[in-house]
Amino acid sequence: MKRDVSVLLDVEVHAESLLEFQIAVAHQPGVEVIESLSFELGGVRRTAKEVSGPHGSRIHVLRCGAGNLRTEYSARVLGAARPEPPSDYDLALYLRPSRFVESDKMLGFAASEFGCGIDDPETPGRVAAWVADRIGYLPGSSAPSDSAVDTLLTSNGVCRDFSHLMVALLRAVGVPARVASVYPPGCMPMDFHSVAEAYVDGDWQVFDPTRLAPRSSLVRIATGRDAADIAFLGNHGGDITVNGLWVRSFVDGPLPYDDHIHPTTIN
Repeated sequence: MKRDVSVLLDVEVHAESLLEFQIAVAHQPGVEVIESLSFELGGVRRTAKEVSGPHGSRIHVLRCGAGNLRTEYSARVLGAARPEPPSDYDLALYLRPSRFVESDKMLGFAASEFGCGIDDPETPGRVAAWVADRIGYLPGSSAPSDSAVDTLLTSNGVCRDFSHLMVALLRAVGVPARVASVYPPGCMPMDFHSVAEAYVDGDWQVFDPTRLAPRSSLVRIATGRDAADIAFLGNHGGDITVNGLWVRSFVDGPLPYDDHIHPTTIN
C-alpha cells in the first residue's frame, strides 16, 4: 500500500521554548519512508535534534527564541509494517495506570461490564464496541487535561478520549493496552488521530472505537501509555500559541473496507 501524508504547523513562540515534535512517521520494519521535514523561525531555517523513542517513535527537539515558527513535514509511505514482538517490559508497562488512563479507578466498573479479560481474545473487541456505542464523538467537548474517567462520566469526547477510555477499561480487566497516534487516510474531519492497541493472541491489535478511518490504512507516528507520550507538540519552559494545523493523508487508490470488528494491525 502506498500512502502520502503531510502536516503544516504554524506556531507563534512568545518566549524562548524547548519544543518537542512527534509528527514524523515511525521507523518500522517493512516500511519505506521517503520524507522531508523543515523548521523555519522568522523565515530562517532551523535544525532540530532527532531523538529515538519507543516502538520506532521519533521526537524532534528544537530550542528556539521568540518568533513565528513554521513546520512542514511530508512523507510517502510504502509497504506494510511487520508486527513488533512485545517485550515482557511492554506487557508490564501497558497494564499500569497512567496520567490520562486511570485504570485503577475503573476496576469494579470494568469487571462488572466485561468480567476478566486476560485469557479472552474477544474482550478487546467487546470493549471497543461498548465505547463506540456509549461515547459520542463531539469536537470541542473535552479539554486537553481530561482523562478516561472524565470521558466515562461525560459520555462525549474526541479520538484521544475514545482511545483513553478503551485502554483504561482493558487494563482494568487485565489486558495490556496502549495508544498510538497515526495519520488516518479517510478520516473526517482530517487531523492527527489516536487509536488503541490491545495485546491479543501474542500480537498488538489495533482498535478504533471512533470508527472514523479504516485501520489498515493508518500510518503510525508514536506509541505510548497515553496522550502524554504521543502528543504531536510538547512545550517546555516557554509560551506558545498554535496559529494553525493542517494535516493531510491519502492512500493510492480506493480506501480499504474496515468492519471494525475483526482484529488487524497498523500497517
